[in-house]
Amino acid sequence: MRMRFEPEAEEEFEAACGLLVDRVVRWAGEQGLPVDGFTAEAALDYRHRATADGRLGLWEPRHVEELLLSWLPEQVTELPGEERVDAPGTLRTLLRYLHAAQLADPRGPSLQDSLAVVDRVAEQHVAAMTDRTRWGLAKFWAMTAAEQGVDVQDGAALQRFADRAQRGEVVYDQQVLAAIMERRLTGRSLSGVDRAEPQLPVMLPPDDELRRRAEASTTVAQLRGLAGWAGQGGRPVTATGRLRMVEARELVDRLGTGDRIEGVRSSADLPRLGLLVEWAKEARLVRVVKGRLYAVAKARPVLADPLRLWLRAFDACFELRQALIGACSGWHVESMLFDVYEHILDDVLNTLYSLPYPMPWPRLRDTVHLAYRASFQLDAGLDLQHRMWFEQADRDLRAVLDLLDDLGAIERDRGMADPVFLDIDLSDAGPELLADMPAELAELLGVAGAATDPVARERADARREELTAGPVELIRLTELGTRAVRQRLLEAGRDAPLVGELAQAPAAGLLGVLAEDYDPDAARTELAGWITARGEREGALRQLTDAVRTMTFRTRAQAMLDVLLTALPDGEGERLLRTLRRDTQLAPLALNALAHRELLSPEDMSDAESLLVLAESLLQLVELAGGGDGAEETLRAQGLQARDAVAAALDSAHPDRAGLDELRQLAARALGTHGARLGRARKARRSSGKSGRKRRR
Repeated sequence: MRMRFEPEAEEEFEAACGLLVDRVVRWAGEQGLPVDGFTAEAALDYRHRATADGRLGLWEPRHVEELLLSWLPEQVTELPGEERVDAPGTLRTLLRYLHAAQLADPRGPSLQDSLAVVDRVAEQHVAAMTDRTRWGLAKFWAMTAAEQGVDVQDGAALQRFADRAQRGEVVYDQQVLAAIMERRLTGRSLSGVDRAEPQLPVMLPPDDELRRRAEASTTVAQLRGLAGWAGQGGRPVTATGRLRMVEARELVDRLGTGDRIEGVRSSADLPRLGLLVEWAKEARLVRVVKGRLYAVAKARPVLADPLRLWLRAFDACFELRQALIGACSGWHVESMLFDVYEHILDDVLNTLYSLPYPMPWPRLRDTVHLAYRASFQLDAGLDLQHRMWFEQADRDLRAVLDLLDDLGAIERDRGMADPVFLDIDLSDAGPELLADMPAELAELLGVAGAATDPVARERADARREELTAGPVELIRLTELGTRAVRQRLLEAGRDAPLVGELAQAPAAGLLGVLAEDYDPDAARTELAGWITARGEREGALRQLTDAVRTMTFRTRAQAMLDVLLTALPDGEGERLLRTLRRDTQLAPLALNALAHRELLSPEDMSDAESLLVLAESLLQLVELAGGGDGAEETLRAQGLQARDAVAAALDSAHPDRAGLDELRQLAARALGTHGARLGRARKARRSSGKSGRKRRR
């Protein structure tokens, strides 16, 4: 049971969602808790389809609020006369189940904190559901039709209503429709949220060490010095808000900006000092009030803490577009970077984040060029005018990199580009991906044969020659820069794993996150730190194996055990799993893992062990198919081969007797049915739990 799926993995998500909802409904019945299956499915749909990270097991306050106040009002239709569903109650039950089943992400809030947020937001949910401006477009027309007596369950009647609406014969609330369309067009509809690319785990020193490095930053000293110079009494500025020349000369010397002051008559001609003043304004360290430049009183705690000051300055970089690359006068024109400054800066920093190798300038430059082509709809050609545009934008991008370098967010060096940046191996990508890939992207990735246009091929060859001819500029984030970018990623709702953040996580939560989000090296480091934090190694390993033992989802238990096999050092994982061959509960998983890694051949297993592996494989197959109808279809597709395998598995000593009983029932229905195969059941919406009603979106 994975708790995150790629956006394009629709079938896998639908199967997992169906299985999870079935388990939630069953558990809620046993616990006597309220649940509506359709609403539980809608909640999982929201996390998968409408959030940047897609983590089904992590529910921060923002997710609770968006689900109850935006997603459900937008997506779920409650027709006149229908009983209103207790959506907050269902969400509480879902959250309780995720924690009880050890599926909750340990990096999220505690269960009690999450329930408190639900209680707070629940008071606003009913009003949000009836607020028509929060509805989606499909819901608006469905409700309009229902309110005018149309049976929306009747496809023909609904089509006749749609035809009348297109002819302008339907009365509807034009103001509400305008508000709905405005929300869609401005990107405030949750259905338009794009999934962000996952980031690799990073390692960071303690904040005290980062604070020491921030204290050494020249920019931090300059910003602090400027605020101290302005003081609470303020300093006079000109009518246009600029420093007077006499004060500007003093500051150039005092702050060491490096501006040349000989012959300068206006502080506007001191670019570095001017940028520093604007930087301090955007960082909310100083402000201009009634002709005087004052230090902001509320910024005193920030100025006293070099790390907080550094992070404040970093965030302010996103507001420095005009001061940094804006046109100096009406005779100048901004570059392409000016129009997409914040977007490109975000992309550049996110691209550098968690990279194991420094990024060569030619690759970074061409990646940004690709973004320009998409933003400004430039063709693939590179005529003289386009070349001038790109060169101007490149100069501005270098000015941005200079700023980040001065701050200490990036470091630049010269050296040979790592081979990983030369060509991207897409031999396993499949013909569909290669066929659908834009020519510019294929060219940028160096896909062989992708650039059939001679001009594009010439550019690709030139880029490769540039990367291989000799040393190039190499760019990477510093640890301070990594800390700042990670903070922005988290604020944007993205996943940004940090090695060491799971040291106090429960064993099941640790193994689940390592299985889904960590590369092998980071997983080994994180697991070693977790074990060390427990003090006694044998006890820590017992906690880890017990977490696998109590995991009720076979596929997730398998992934958790695989982490122990690969992440424990010096062959300890293999020795542990060989020991678990004698463990009644864990033997099927251990045997399966050893066999999958080719550490145990079929000849090395007894007949009883072979049956355990067969049974385990079938039980995991049922889970992956989503149980129920999906599993029946999968078994039916295998025919007689599945019949024989199921019969053998049922004779095994596998400890999951409930799972085997479910397998027996599924096989009886699937393999005892003849005739045409049924269509994919997961495409149909599930029943809404106890009532069995169908709900609409």
